[in-house]
Amino acid sequence: MKVTELINSTQSTAFSFEILPPLKGTGIEKLYRDIDTLRPFDPKYINITTHRSEYIYRDLGDGLFRRDKLYRRPGTVAVAAAIQNKYGITTVPHIICSDNTREDIEYELLDLQFLGITDLLVLRGDKGKHESVFTPTGDGYRHAIELQQQINDFNRGIFVDGSEMKVTATPFSYGVACYPEKHEEAPNMESDIYWLKQKVEAGAAYAVTQLFYDNRKYFAFVERARKEGITIPIIPGIKPFKKLSQLNVVPKTFKVDLPENLTHEALKCKDDAQAAQVGIEWCIAQCRELMAYGVPSLHFYTVGATDSIREVAKQIY
Repeated sequence: MKVTELINSTQSTAFSFEILPPLKGTGIEKLYRDIDTLRPFDPKYINITTHRSEYIYRDLGDGLFRRDKLYRRPGTVAVAAAIQNKYGITTVPHIICSDNTREDIEYELLDLQFLGITDLLVLRGDKGKHESVFTPTGDGYRHAIELQQQINDFNRGIFVDGSEMKVTATPFSYGVACYPEKHEEAPNMESDIYWLKQKVEAGAAYAVTQLFYDNRKYFAFVERARKEGITIPIIPGIKPFKKLSQLNVVPKTFKVDLPENLTHEALKCKDDAQAAQVGIEWCIAQCRELMAYGVPSLHFYTVGATDSIREVAKQIY
């Protein structure tokens, strides 16, 4: 079943979450433990992130350094297949423009097709740490909507070189990202909404939001999107506040605001344990309000927050 079918197959608010592939050389066991922690809440699907390579500098001695390319979290496709095989839960790997040529993407789609994985989340991806602005690799894409077109062509049986497939399989269905507080590179919200509408018209079946802590931002965003004729499900992305350091890190990293009430309560905390409890309580209230609003699903970002998400899920599911 497609993601949209999965979230519509339950009368209650659906539950899903996102995980990271393991760091190179660390094994998959911890990832399985995290899934086991959240599995009792009936996840309809699990997203697996994709990470671009990074440049590192190796000391060769005598003042010489060599710049090497390193993938710290390889294996998105393999992890997706392993999870789907082990748990029988639909997996949704991220497909990104970042650090990929068109041929790289085509081979990734072929691998996924062979594995029977047909749900994707299509993203531009982050710019490299060495880049001041996002730069495509080779003949790769600058925008997610261009990647959508390649997937659409693939679904029609057309390779990037224009040749036709001899055999086609189940077409890919995909979602895209959206930003209730505006993408950091968008000049204004009007532009951001415009491009979301373009991605919907290009074939996106649903959208998942960047994490946020102020439901008013989500409600306003959805209302604005609906006025522009965007009718696809807009799934809220949620992550419990966990550490005092996140008072500074979250706004800087994700370009989102922390509500004054949440900040006020967090500043009362003496340590991270107290901050985590504040985050759980805030997240429970946030999710309950979203559920009352009628969201089709809640999608949780698990990095460093699996235990908090479990406590939230106990209260709302």
